[in-house]
Order: sequence, then structure tokens, then C-alpha cells
Amino acid sequence: MLHTTFAIQYPIIQAPMAGVTSPKFVAASAEAGLLGSIGAGYLDGEQTKHFIQEVKKLTTKPFAVNLFVQEEPQIDIEVLQQARMALQPFYDELGLSPVQSVVSKEVFAGQVQAVIDEKVAICSFTFGIPTAEVLKQLKDNGVYTIGTATTLEEAILVEQAGMDAVVLQGGEAGGHRGSFTAPMQLIPLHELLQQVVGKITIPIIAAGGLVAKEDIQKALEAGAQAVQIGTVLLVADECEISPLYKKAVLASKEQQTTVTLAFTGKPARGLANDFTKRMKDATVAPYPLQNYLTATIRKESAEQGNAEYLSMWMGENSYLVQKTGTVRSIVEKLL
Repeated sequence: MLHTTFAIQYPIIQAPMAGVTSPKFVAASAEAGLLGSIGAGYLDGEQTKHFIQEVKKLTTKPFAVNLFVQEEPQIDIEVLQQARMALQPFYDELGLSPVQSVVSKEVFAGQVQAVIDEKVAICSFTFGIPTAEVLKQLKDNGVYTIGTATTLEEAILVEQAGMDAVVLQGGEAGGHRGSFTAPMQLIPLHELLQQVVGKITIPIIAAGGLVAKEDIQKALEAGAQAVQIGTVLLVADECEISPLYKKAVLASKEQQTTVTLAFTGKPARGLANDFTKRMKDATVAPYPLQNYLTATIRKESAEQGNAEYLSMWMGENSYLVQKTGTVRSIVEKLL
């Protein structure tokens, strides 16, 4: 079973939530018997290396690093200008100067090197499949690789690429969609498990909407070897998101989340707010350019205590999350 492979106490992975995970949170998850995960999506190679080192200072338990498979965006100046114009009202309302220039840096190779240099045992990927060369490089260094899939087709592609396991991300999941084939589909987790179990031979990790003991049992009984949980851990004491964000999770109601491109240029599920509503039909720059364009809006909103312009990623079942406490106490309730 996967928890034996990973040398962890429980068959549970802490979701690698980029921008949310901090060294303290990842280490607390590892110490609680889960596979802690660094969400390195927004970091460069040096920052990834530093983050790994900070986690190592806090725990000797295993943890993983999650990387965004980066494509070089085709910069269309007209699209970029339209995306800037769509955001202008938000810059104005917050008293900000609009972001003038965005430069997309190639960071992926440096992140992969950081994983190897720091001897991280497990590396997972979102937004696609790394090249055969990258996977060989990791494999030659003894790194266990995990892909992310949102459909049967993607799960088969992950296995064919030679990856060791796959996270099956149901449509309920919070945060970025791992989709890398078109069209994007939002298949409920248990339907997705039914479609995929038996069609691939690599271990399956179930993700999406898992906030209670019964959800986890059902996923494991359906053929998953482990589960990945995120939203339920957002309210943990060691999770260092803003109090505004934690309060929003606890106060969320049924059907209050939405999948939006507006914050980063990639589809992600979070709490619907004024920003997601006003940006519903606006022009959005491709990832990571949109992420750079909205960064100051999100930062200033947090400082002003304005939840309406914040990206607060959470799953569809966030309204069922009620228990706060340490990561360990939350996990004990899930078991």
C-alpha cells in the first residue's frame, strides 16, 4: 500500500496548495502521520530549495514537493492589454498602480534540480506531464513521481509516461484543476474512480470533496490506495493563511464555490466573490501572466481585509468543514 511505500502512518496526503503551504504547515502534516506536501507552484528553483531546507529543520518525516508543469505562454500583446484593462477597476478601487510589465521566467528546471539536490523522495506534478528526460532524471535519482489526472484519458497518459502513481482529482476539489487535455471536465470523484479503477495499474490517490471520515472510507473502498485532503486542513492551527481566509472557509455555504480563470489564468475552484463575478466574461491572460497581473490586487486586498478580491481556494464541500484545531486533531477526527 502507498502509506507503506511512503513510510507514513496513514494513507493520507496533505494537498500541495501553492501559496497556502508554509514550512510549518507541511512539517505539522508530516508529524501528524500524513505525507506533507510543498506546493512549489509559485516558487523558483532557489526558493524551492530554501523551502525544502526549512521543512527539514522542522521534521525528519517524509514529505513531497509538487511542481506546476510549465508551458511557455504565447504572449499576445493585445490579449495582455485587454486583461490589464479588465483589471483596471480593481487597481483603481484599491488605490494601486496597474502592473506595467510581466515577464514569464523559466523556473521548472531549477525546481527539479532542487528536488534532486535536496534528496526529496517524492515529487508530484500538476498541469500536465513532464518530459521523458525530466522523468528519467528524477527516476535515476530515486525520486517517486506522481501525476495528476481529472479524466480517464489523463490517468492513462500519466501511466504511459512511466509515472509511479496518479492523483485522481474529482470535480469537487478546491484549488487549481490538474486538467491537461481539452475540454476540461468536472467529473465527481466517485464517478471518476469508477471510470479509472481497473483501467490503469499504478496506484490511485483520490482527491476532491473529502472532508469527513465517511468520504475517505468510501474512496479507499472504491479502489484508491490513498487520499489527498486540502480544504479540511485550511482551518488547522498550523495553516498560516489569513484569518479572513479561515473565516471564509468556516462561513461558506453550499454551492458557494466556482471554477474561475480570473486570478491566475488557469481554472481553479474557490469561493465565489465580487472579483470572480465581475471577471466572469472578462479577457484573461494565460498562466502565469494573469497571476502576475493580479498579485498586487490580492496582496492589497488581504492587507485591507477585503475578502471580495481575494483568491480563496476551497473545495465544493467547504461548507461541511467545521472543526478547527491542530492538523493532528483534525486528522484524528477523519480516522
